[in-house]
Amino acid sequence: MRTATVTRNTNETKISLSLTLEGAGHYNIHTGCGFFDHMLELFCRQGRFDLTLSCAGDTEVDYHHTVEDVGIALGRAFDEALADRAGITRYGDVTLPMDEALVLAAIDVCGRPTLNFEVELPTSKVGDFDTELVEEFFLAFTRELRCSLHFIKLAGRNTHHIAEACFKAFGRILGAAAAIDERLGGEIPSTKGTIL
Repeated sequence: MRTATVTRNTNETKISLSLTLEGAGHYNIHTGCGFFDHMLELFCRQGRFDLTLSCAGDTEVDYHHTVEDVGIALGRAFDEALADRAGITRYGDVTLPMDEALVLAAIDVCGRPTLNFEVELPTSKVGDFDTELVEEFFLAFTRELRCSLHFIKLAGRNTHHIAEACFKAFGRILGAAAAIDERLGGEIPSTKGTIL
């Protein structure tokens, strides 16, 4: 079982999480932001990751530090759990519908942090959540895992649906990329012999 535990404390947030890659999509998530919790729950269920996560952040300011720092901590957890990347599939992609929304997502766990986020979110807020933070979360995660992550919105008018499609797709592609490919026999999936 590939697992990781991360604790990250700053003047803005205090985060603790435990992650199991070979999970069943179970979660216990409390970030202080209901919409963000919901997105992370969708991610876990679609990726079949088990995640326990708590974040006490300066939400009296806004959710920026909470969302960004959770992205950092979660990226570190996946980095730790994937270790040297031996035997992983490395790539994942999906075109995922959520009602009228349609999002294409792809990932390469390649050791080089790149985010391409071509997703227009029609409204600036969903409830009290600033929708620009969706991209901030993925950017923080990408930097820590050092992956190439792409999202392209193909269709969609409802901001909640579009964001949900992104997080569901994220779970699907990361689950596929993190999965062990038995054909590799434990080899690093790169002609360089290393990903890190």
